[in-house]
Amino acid sequence: MEDTRIIDLYWQRSDRAIPETDRKYGPYCHAVAYNICHDREDAEECVNDTYLRAWNSMPDERPSMLRAFLGTISRNLALDRYRRASRKKRGGGEVELALAELDECVPSPLTVERQILARELSEAIDSFLSALSETDRTVFVSRYWYLASIAEIAGRLGCSQGKVKMTLHRTRERLRIYLEEEGLA
Repeated sequence: MEDTRIIDLYWQRSDRAIPETDRKYGPYCHAVAYNICHDREDAEECVNDTYLRAWNSMPDERPSMLRAFLGTISRNLALDRYRRASRKKRGGGEVELALAELDECVPSPLTVERQILARELSEAIDSFLSALSETDRTVFVSRYWYLASIAEIAGRLGCSQGKVKMTLHRTRERLRIYLEEEGLA
């Protein structure tokens, strides 16, 4: 089913909206959540919560890209769940490691001024990513959006973990320089 039709089902408050969403985007949302939580049950709960959030937010907005809309919700829910769980465990993992790696070049959004600049930062990062080679972009997005491990990225791309680490290091450095030039770092 086309995304516009699925969105129409949400707007009509049709009972078919969630099953159609699950049919088309369930595996994608599950993969996004599982890459963060690394627990099948937690990922499934995040997916179910994603549908609930989509159901509750759809009448107020009509997303232009349903996949990105659902992926963002799944990712945020999984990160929240991960943070709650890691507060209890206090064990380091891929999520914290990946986010810590980006801290060096992406400013924290805690101040009001930086919240105002968040949109500019997002646009600058999109521009930066569009200028990368497909491989470098895939490595970067896999690590920092999907929070995949170095080993997973290397396996998926058929290269060494060292190459993935070096690509990430160089791309982060280029991003840092780019953001400084744009006045955003």
